[in-house]
Amino acid sequence: MKEDERTRGDGVHESQERVKSEVRDDLIRNSQPILSNKSQMLGMPQFGLRDNLIKCELLKNEDAYTYIKNYSFFLGTYNVNGKNPKESLSPWLASTTTPPDFYLVAFQELDLSKEAFLFNDTPKEPEWMLAVYKGLHPDAKYAFVKLVRLVGIMLLFYVKAEHAAHISEVEVESVGTGVMGRMGNKGAVAIRFQFHNSDICVVNSHLAAHTEEFERRNQDFKDICRRMQFSPDDLTLPPLTIMKHNVVLWLGDLNYRISDLEVDHVKDLIAKKDFESLYNHDQLKRQMDEEVVFVGFTEGEIDFQPTYKYDTGSDQWDTSEKCRVPAWCDRILWRGKNIKQLHYQSHMTLKTSDHKPVSSLLEIGIKVVNEESYKRTFEEIVRHIDRLENDCIPSVSLSQREFHFQDVKFMQHQAKTVTVYNDGQVPCQFEFIPKLDEPSYCKPWLAANPAKGFLAQGASVDIDLEVFVNRSTAPELNSGQQQLEDILVLHLDRGKDYFISVTGNYLPSCFGSSLSTLCLLREPIQGMPLETIRETVSVLQEELFQQPGLRSEFEEIRDCLDTGSLDTLPGSNHSVSEALLLFLDALPEPVIPFSFYLQCLECCSDSSQCRQIISMLPQCHKNVFNYLTAFLRELLKYSAHNRLDVNILAPIFAGILLRSPTKQDSTEKRKVKEFFQHFLIQMPSDRDIHDKIPE
Repeated sequence: MKEDERTRGDGVHESQERVKSEVRDDLIRNSQPILSNKSQMLGMPQFGLRDNLIKCELLKNEDAYTYIKNYSFFLGTYNVNGKNPKESLSPWLASTTTPPDFYLVAFQELDLSKEAFLFNDTPKEPEWMLAVYKGLHPDAKYAFVKLVRLVGIMLLFYVKAEHAAHISEVEVESVGTGVMGRMGNKGAVAIRFQFHNSDICVVNSHLAAHTEEFERRNQDFKDICRRMQFSPDDLTLPPLTIMKHNVVLWLGDLNYRISDLEVDHVKDLIAKKDFESLYNHDQLKRQMDEEVVFVGFTEGEIDFQPTYKYDTGSDQWDTSEKCRVPAWCDRILWRGKNIKQLHYQSHMTLKTSDHKPVSSLLEIGIKVVNEESYKRTFEEIVRHIDRLENDCIPSVSLSQREFHFQDVKFMQHQAKTVTVYNDGQVPCQFEFIPKLDEPSYCKPWLAANPAKGFLAQGASVDIDLEVFVNRSTAPELNSGQQQLEDILVLHLDRGKDYFISVTGNYLPSCFGSSLSTLCLLREPIQGMPLETIRETVSVLQEELFQQPGLRSEFEEIRDCLDTGSLDTLPGSNHSVSEALLLFLDALPEPVIPFSFYLQCLECCSDSSQCRQIISMLPQCHKNVFNYLTAFLRELLKYSAHNRLDVNILAPIFAGILLRSPTKQDSTEKRKVKEFFQHFLIQMPSDRDIHDKIPE
């Protein structure tokens, strides 16, 4: 790729499609799975044993056949504020005296356009990839291993060419933590891989913004840790979570700010280079000290000035009307053994964005296999298992066999733990299996984590039985068609089955109830007139329907609606607006019923036909649609203050009010948005809407 670059000249001026094609080809060539020594030996046909039992014993005896060897990892993070690459990245990426063995390069806000947010596609991806490749250390040859991107959050993985053969089991995942816990304007992407005999997970996250939202950032971190799961190549193994890796590297725009200091005081401390005093007011430090987030992680000493917020193109602090307080938003942390940080710094010469890039060079001790020792250990384990298998069958004991979940509520996670102890004479494999004529091992509102795995002799595992009612399971529970009752079957390979009873009582909710049902209720859920809605949600609130609320406040709002305590609705405007979206998304039949979906797509470009379809909706659906669109038009009157526009509201509400019975393609999404946009523009027929709609 370097040779191609020299013959082309300045690749930045090449067409985006050509650049994208070259980058993608390189990705395909370098990301094929490569077997490690361990995997190759496990596949040797002459042994003919079950791999999973052998792996279990190999893991216990790993120290007998591995040794520690140090490798250098360059970690870099840069919030580029939607800008194109305008300057060389070498001062950032090639800042080390010797070329690092690994590059993990993270970007946030790669593209701020509405198209990137809606369709998760951007021409800026190949542009920044090429800029990164040009900026790598010139004294080594690097292979491109993997890329993962969620809207504007992107992570690139390069490795020295001579190490590529020792990388295996490369997987990527992403988690959105934006509004409704799904939208990708905030969230994380991750790459996990095995290098020699060490498992490594690298996470690039962009957490919630604004100084006062540190609790939301804490929640984002916990959501990412809980929801990020990798499916291993070996389907007999349970999914891997972030914290199950030997080494976790976490970087990105974490957005934690400086608290309790005025902007002038902060700038004065920076001018004096009194970073220690300033660091005592850092939100991330305080949250880590209280062990609220990043428990077990380490961050190196910060001896550079805050990396946010600057006037673009300069080193001058924010001079805009908001005059943001400087903060260390961009951070790099790690978790694991045998890790030493060699440097941690910002790079002030880069001026493309309102952030400055940050880098950390880590020396990480990797477990490398000694092939002779491995073979000797492997053969000893095989002989030992052979002897045991001839005499013994697996057996386990359970800490408890009956579980009851009290007062389960919509979208409120509950969990109980069953401890499984291997009291037999051999390692065993366990798995929850489906009952006769059932597609899954459990009901959709229930999950066991892990659902399968291995236990060495005398070992135990805690299995979390998790109950979570969402939009797909709430309707039948609300109507009484389903109950919180299930029996799990825990099966042992070559052993017997164990039965676990799970029961609970579900508190019916307006979330997941149909509009027709809700319209018949008088207490406690009542329809609110438009004036009340306008009073509840401030029309001047910025980032409404874009900034997520707090989970704890949503739970208060849900309980308030379900119990009839409607005097005052608790929570911030963001929490109330997200609750509205969740409520609409949980409707078993959307506001525009499924039967009208194709008609809406066919007439999406004709405003009068679109309005004609709405007039044919069932009365309660039509009322709700008209109230909602009138409310949104009211918000748009104050766009100068709340910064909302049609291009923001249309894709958010269109996909919820006009849902497809099946998965939508990009063409359908555009038509759905076009259909809904007609109703965000004030028409004469929209006036006096209250007089036309029955109470």
